[in-house]
Amino acid sequence: MATVGIGLSARRRRRGGVTGALLAALTAGTLLAGCTANGSNDDGRGTSPKPRDDQVTTSPAGSVLAVKIDNVRAARPPTGLDAADIVYAEQVEGGLSRLMAVYATKFPDTVGPVRSARESDLELLRQFDEPTLAFSGAHSKLLPLIDEEPLRAATPSDAPDAYFRSTDKSAPHNLFLRPERLIDSPPGADALTTGFRYGPAPTGGTRENSRTIRYPAARFTFTWSQSEQRWQVSMDGTPTVTTDGTRVAASTVVVQYVTVRESRFRDFLGNNTPYTETVGSGRAEILRGGRAFDADWERKTATDGTDFTTRNGEPLNFAKGQVWVVYAKK
Repeated sequence: MATVGIGLSARRRRRGGVTGALLAALTAGTLLAGCTANGSNDDGRGTSPKPRDDQVTTSPAGSVLAVKIDNVRAARPPTGLDAADIVYAEQVEGGLSRLMAVYATKFPDTVGPVRSARESDLELLRQFDEPTLAFSGAHSKLLPLIDEEPLRAATPSDAPDAYFRSTDKSAPHNLFLRPERLIDSPPGADALTTGFRYGPAPTGGTRENSRTIRYPAARFTFTWSQSEQRWQVSMDGTPTVTTDGTRVAASTVVVQYVTVRESRFRDFLGNNTPYTETVGSGRAEILRGGRAFDADWERKTATDGTDFTTRNGEPLNFAKGQVWVVYAKK
């Protein structure tokens, strides 16, 4: 199976629109059918970049895979979310939420449903070394900004063999990715340049059995399971279970209070796209081991990871396993 990546120089010339060859493929009923060829299939967010013969290169061995995952009710249950090393949750248009799952230590066979990128993703991803970003498309004015970033963009137009449409959900909630068709093998834990530290829990904290974080039109609940030693995830009041029946659960949950402001982009309904600022400093709450710990966070520049410390300035360790970072408005 071929390894597929996206060369930076080739991507400079990508723009919206669909070539005649792609239209022919659509007519022939290939797997690209409905892959955000127009905005109505993906929040009205412009088009996927135009495919080019010279775009296909090899992704670097140390490249993490970040996948934008749909998170509305019609898109659930997710596939492959339990295999992610980190899951970031952010607010999007209409007060809804979207996920970014980051994979470094293992790849599931399939991930999805895959949806569109946001401007905030670019700042968040700068902490990684040339990450591969898998997404369905983006606002037409955002695509040039993505081209300028030190990442490898992988849309269905860039890597058609890596994507397929399922038959059990309706478009646009049915686009799925086969990760090993983008990167031969997971890069390993060293590629997770997030600044997170793992080790024994700090002293103190308060007992916590359940925590809910609310967006205007979405909510996340993390419930401590003593038997599993994990925080079981529920979204919008429903337990989060993957398509293969796995209950999604985190070893550590980070509730990070950040500035959420308006971006320069709007969707086709005129709703502004929130921009989540992940560079700066502020407070956070860390959930691990059935306890909650007050913390401070700092990320000095976009190329830095995020440092979390206790209120007395000591580094705050996470438990080994999947980490969820939920960005909450401060």
